[in-house]
Amino acid sequence: MSPRPFEPKFMQLSVLTAALQELTPRTIRDADPDRAILDWLEFARDLDCPNIQLSAALHPTQADVPAEALLDPVANTLDLRQAFDKVRAKRVLSAMEATRVGITDLAYFDNLLHDDDDLRRKKHDFMRRVFDAAAALGIRAVCGFVGRNQKLSMDGNLAFFEQVFIPLLKEAKARGIEYRVEQCPMPGWTIGDNFHNNIGYTPGLWIALHRICERHGVGDQLRIHYDPSHAILMGQDTRSVFQYLKDAGYAFLIAGFHVKGQVIDAKGVAGWGYGGQTVERGDWHGAQPSTNPADHVNAWKKQTVFCEHELPGTAKHDPLAYLQNRSVDWLDHQLAARELLELDITNTALVIEHEYPRARTQDRALLLPILKGSLAFARKIDEAAACMYALQHEVLPAQDIPVQGRGRVAYWT
Repeated sequence: MSPRPFEPKFMQLSVLTAALQELTPRTIRDADPDRAILDWLEFARDLDCPNIQLSAALHPTQADVPAEALLDPVANTLDLRQAFDKVRAKRVLSAMEATRVGITDLAYFDNLLHDDDDLRRKKHDFMRRVFDAAAALGIRAVCGFVGRNQKLSMDGNLAFFEQVFIPLLKEAKARGIEYRVEQCPMPGWTIGDNFHNNIGYTPGLWIALHRICERHGVGDQLRIHYDPSHAILMGQDTRSVFQYLKDAGYAFLIAGFHVKGQVIDAKGVAGWGYGGQTVERGDWHGAQPSTNPADHVNAWKKQTVFCEHELPGTAKHDPLAYLQNRSVDWLDHQLAARELLELDITNTALVIEHEYPRARTQDRALLLPILKGSLAFARKIDEAAACMYALQHEVLPAQDIPVQGRGRVAYWT
């Protein structure tokens, strides 16, 4: 009997730059569109974070949704009002080398199935610029949403995805880019009654979308950037989600992670259920939609009336909540990823996404210890899971030594 060495493998820690949208004052970065990236690379170094997920968005002067209507304002750290050319790429790559901070992927979160042809074309044009920027920086992945056409049924949206999204994925393929869908259902994206406004919100739909992509030769371009907070929002647990994918033969679909939690408020669930607040939110005045864009943020009460985002490490350890899917079981999340998914662990991004409302500050000095603590927490959880996996799935089996206990079981605990 030959012993197997203990060789735990760790994921790549990263942080989404939307955690601090105004790190660089707009008066400075509007004049120097790459300054925000350079400042964020230095901030990541101060956070002891080896990578960033670089956020792109339409400039506030070009966006169709006003900032006051957003629950979590987006960040155009990557400013693409002008093309990201070789000169810009060289400057960013030099800063990456100087700070020793990498970029795991780019991110642009928008409704790419919008029913307005002109708006959708504008968003697709911007996404192509994001693809170009990724290619210029040698980055192989872009993270974002699919979206939803509000004028179509969900089945109609599948057909619409085939019509308008497949060409976008073909553009990604031409640049060697993988598009990773974050699965947030985006309930507050509309003041209407729809809750699922990003059709790539759950494993059943990921598989349906991927089958469409396979028919058009872009199956390798569609992957999932999994965020456990959205599973909690919809009453799911991560282990069962991963098991479902494995059972269906799609364990390869998940290619990256947003590390963001969700804490369910049992009182909110008692009052409104998992569909959230459906009436008297403040986004409508009687039978008419409010004409004040700031009122439209109240559509997010479909979600916020019964839950709140967690920055990893800020929620109390609560084993009962883990078993009831009221909070993310971080250790089992990282274990299940290794046990059930087909991942290249050392090249898998583990991206901190900060959306804990009461800890959202645009003050660099105040935010630094908060983010630093959360990053350290995520790093240690991943290291613990890696060590458990290596010991239980590699070292002990090589010597025919059984693993003790039962652990969490998909579809059951």
